[in-house]
Amino acid sequence: MRIFLIQITRWLSQVAVWRFVGFVSTFVGLLCYGLSSSFNYLFGEWNLLKILLYTVFSLFICLWSLFAKVCQHSTSLRFKAHSAFLVLTITSVYSYFADKVVNGKPDANSLISCAAFVIMSFSLSRQTQCGFEVDLSYFFMGCFIVLLMKINLALAIVGVGFSYSLITLRSYLDATSYENPGIQDEHLVVIDVNSLSTDNASNNMMQQLVDHMKALGHGNLNLPNMLWMGTRKYLNQNRSDELVGFDQNFVIDGLPSEKINELEKTIKLMVGDGLEKECGDVYCNWRRESLEECLKYMLNFEGINIRGWVQAVNVTRRILFPRERQLCDIVFLGCSSVADLCYTKVCQGAMVKLLNFADDYASRDPWPLPLESTHYMVEALGDLIPEVHALFPRSSVNEVLMVRDKLGEECRGIFMKMEDEIFSDPHRNVIVQPNVICHPMTRCVMDYLDQNLENFRKFSNVTGTSSVSEQVDRVMKRLEGELVAMSENYKYPALCHLFMMNNWRYLERRPKPRRYLEFFQNCPAIVRRNQELYERSAWKMVIDFLKLENDELVDAQPIKDNLINEHMEFLCRHQSTWPASRDLLTKQIFLPTTDDLDYDFNRIPNGPFFSAWRSEEKLGQLQ
Repeated sequence: MRIFLIQITRWLSQVAVWRFVGFVSTFVGLLCYGLSSSFNYLFGEWNLLKILLYTVFSLFICLWSLFAKVCQHSTSLRFKAHSAFLVLTITSVYSYFADKVVNGKPDANSLISCAAFVIMSFSLSRQTQCGFEVDLSYFFMGCFIVLLMKINLALAIVGVGFSYSLITLRSYLDATSYENPGIQDEHLVVIDVNSLSTDNASNNMMQQLVDHMKALGHGNLNLPNMLWMGTRKYLNQNRSDELVGFDQNFVIDGLPSEKINELEKTIKLMVGDGLEKECGDVYCNWRRESLEECLKYMLNFEGINIRGWVQAVNVTRRILFPRERQLCDIVFLGCSSVADLCYTKVCQGAMVKLLNFADDYASRDPWPLPLESTHYMVEALGDLIPEVHALFPRSSVNEVLMVRDKLGEECRGIFMKMEDEIFSDPHRNVIVQPNVICHPMTRCVMDYLDQNLENFRKFSNVTGTSSVSEQVDRVMKRLEGELVAMSENYKYPALCHLFMMNNWRYLERRPKPRRYLEFFQNCPAIVRRNQELYERSAWKMVIDFLKLENDELVDAQPIKDNLINEHMEFLCRHQSTWPASRDLLTKQIFLPTTDDLDYDFNRIPNGPFFSAWRSEEKLGQLQ
């Protein structure tokens, strides 16, 4: 049984078998389709012109399926690309009109023609490598399943089973093409003389492939140094994003063109003989070593540091990865699937190495980490994400996002550490003297915000960090709580409110970038609230005297006047030493301005004390 299966596998691996199967299935499919109801729906009844055109078209398709293997060696990359695009366009247009015009259940000819076209496209995939054969077979498989479902939904099982068997058969034949099984049991030994010569030819081609790669490697030993020295001056000029003026094709230009052509021919022969896997492994090992050597040279040129890492990331994503993609497309001409797989394997190691450095950096204690350097790393990873998303699997994109988010969390830790330093105990325990307007901690907070408002904005789109408004609001609320706690250390309630008023006035008047003014809009309201509280606290005792109602006693008025004068003198003597922000009108601070207090002062009769404290001279002394 085992020998029988091996014989069937060898028989199915013969190109001549698939040429015959493809020709017959093409003939049957075209004949049945011409007689089907689907053709009548789309093109109408037959006439002489339609018969002539359909005959010429069918003859061309039959000959092409018969000589597909011969045509493969004569097609260029441009022809293959246009052929794939043409097939895609034709199938899309056909699907559109078929869905729009064809109604009702399909007849037997439609089913037979569709099944025959499935086998035809399958046979083409066993003979050629133009890049569209597999997709064409999937298209006809889908059409076949849909036709069966229009007849009866249960028949979809038949279509799915038929399609699955062909897909499994192709996978099995592809897998066995990499193997050279010998056949031997105790009763029978099968000796295939041709397999010996095939093995020798494969070994010779493999040796040629290795020799070509070694020659290319020896001729390009100075590539890492050339790459680093060539890009370094552009990176030092802060033009790393574009590398303006640098010849980004020099990696390909540095390889001898004749050697690349020989390498391409050798790879094409090996792929044609079913040695895609072996060829891809050798190529990946060669290019992986070259790419990692360039990366290692860039990272170790001046010692591994943040600046070198960022430059290495920019050079890798702008030059190395695109050039590796270009080289894969050149040497694996016509084998896009092999080129894609090799490119991913080659670049995966370099990507892991870059991410490991960033991950190790993000795992350190956040406080010693410089914020600016961390921001450069986050920006570099953010620029790397589109390239990774376009060139690598989703898992690689998730790795980059995870490392970037980890760096963003470290930046949040840096911000918190800096805030803790500002609101530390040494600053909190300082009580300002009467000649000091603003508390040192308030100045430190504004210095911190001036230095980091732009950093807040830069990191606001990174997971783990808050928006600019949230971070500023958190700092301001923390500052307000600290100021309230410190104001309670003063003896006079009025001085407490003056302390709060001066600090918030400083925050209001401190120059700030225009784009961040909205975060300090509540400062004037806090200043006004504390000013009102100050006035009520400072003049409360004087107003109480003004509210005394003893009009019946003649001698009560002089006594009341003397008490008011004494307390006003006390207030002015002490409050004249209390500082106020220069841009505040001191007369409005040290004399009552609210409606209630003005009303009480208006009740004071004209007398020496009233004219004295209302005079411009006294008011000038209060400033």
